[in-house]
Amino acid sequence: MAAAKKTESSEPVRLSGGNPQIPKGDGDEPVQAFISAMPDWKHDVGRRLDDLIVEVVPDVKKAVRWNSPFYGTDEHAWFLSFHCFAKYVKVTFLNGARLDPPPPEPSKDPDTRYLHIGEDGEVDETQLREWIRQASSRPGWDGF
Repeated sequence: MAAAKKTESSEPVRLSGGNPQIPKGDGDEPVQAFISAMPDWKHDVGRRLDDLIVEVVPDVKKAVRWNSPFYGTDEHAWFLSFHCFAKYVKVTFLNGARLDPPPPEPSKDPDTRYLHIGEDGEVDETQLREWIRQASSRPGWDGF
């Protein structure tokens, strides 16, 4: 029996909510591939998040794990990731419970808090910058 042929596609597989399935990788390249593959308005949210994170934390390290971009520092580990859902982009502050004030959405993990950014893209960028600054300067998650 002949094996099924794989077809090459320039588009990544999209998971539920349109989240792109990007291979695990370290550095800016896989993160930019993820952002480029984010669908519709979510692409603009991802681009703005990446720009803000780099602006606030110029020496940030990046990776893609579990179909999400992760951001961290050598000193404090991973502090933020984001993921596409149907109606919003979920920004995960891995040490969010320690931020002042904490991001609005709770998690089953007592250390984690979330910010949901919808299609309107409305977000208090001053507060978001402050959360990024605080999160990057506190112990984060070193789970991978």
